[in-house]
Amino acid sequence: MKTVFMLMVLTIVGTCATPKYTTKIQNLKDSILLVDSAEVVKYSNTIKSTELKTHLYILSSDEFEGRETGKAGHKKATQFLKSYYQNEKIESAYGGNNYFQTIPGDFFQNKIESSDNVLAFIEGSEKPEEIVVISAHLDHLGIEDDGQINNGADDDGSGTVALMEMAQAFNLAKQDGYCPKRSILFLHFTAEELGKKGSEYYTNHPAFPIENTVTDLNIDMIGRVDDLHKNNEDYVYLIGSDRLSKELHYISEKVNKSYFNIDLDYRYNAIGERNRYYSRSDHYNFASKGVPVIFYFNGEHEDYHKPTDTPDKINYELLQKRTRLVFATAWQIANQEHRVVNDEDNELLK
Repeated sequence: MKTVFMLMVLTIVGTCATPKYTTKIQNLKDSILLVDSAEVVKYSNTIKSTELKTHLYILSSDEFEGRETGKAGHKKATQFLKSYYQNEKIESAYGGNNYFQTIPGDFFQNKIESSDNVLAFIEGSEKPEEIVVISAHLDHLGIEDDGQINNGADDDGSGTVALMEMAQAFNLAKQDGYCPKRSILFLHFTAEELGKKGSEYYTNHPAFPIENTVTDLNIDMIGRVDDLHKNNEDYVYLIGSDRLSKELHYISEKVNKSYFNIDLDYRYNAIGERNRYYSRSDHYNFASKGVPVIFYFNGEHEDYHKPTDTPDKINYELLQKRTRLVFATAWQIANQEHRVVNDEDNELLK
């Protein structure tokens, strides 16, 4: 009986000595200190709806023939991005003029020709080996049998032009002496519509060691409003932010609360969610290798995967605000003192 009593006492003492889960979470929240607030506001404000609109009307025009993987229109789109980054004097991840990661045709099925991911890069000033990835897929569905073109303005032209504007904003900051501490990789994937094959290839053949990838902030459709938010357009769905790193989740929330106050809707982040959005876009190939991710998404709408997904239907002010949110989140991750920590390694959660 005495032994049992002593065990009970030790159990009670041990339980009392362990911080409650809510206390651990609060300590984690309190540990997040926002950096460079004035600069975040200044350079996020260089992301303009007018420039997003200009880029998107080009990218989702008939000239690019729906940007189908392996087809001529997709190749034109990759050249368009390469020219943009060269004109902005934003470097390639591979150095020189090589902005492409070529994926051989035999990696695909159904006799798809080789295709390219596009990689632009800003090297960090203090921790260049640590890589913050911001990604979106560049491909779409091509031309219908009846000749209609799937221009893919929202899917994922909106994410593609968001990356272009964010890269320009980070580069402007660098030119003014505010180079990010960590490196930033702007990664445009091919073949998302074929089952995330472009990101699968990249994560298996990364330009930088995958263990050095701090996070992937992935954008797939952020230019429209779904039926659930007709009365509240100031929203964006976030998926995956807390799956591997609660620190990443609370960084995201703190950045949003401090600068934007967008309604962050987590309904599609639920485990077992029937649409399986967490596993359906390119971020998932990073998450499966232990890289914490956030997926930014506006939800499906009546023009999803139809030729009617055209640039005149994009809400450009909303696209601007959502892009600025991703930019500010990436700035924090790239410039805070320590890299984002996965839950299993976070001492504040133990």
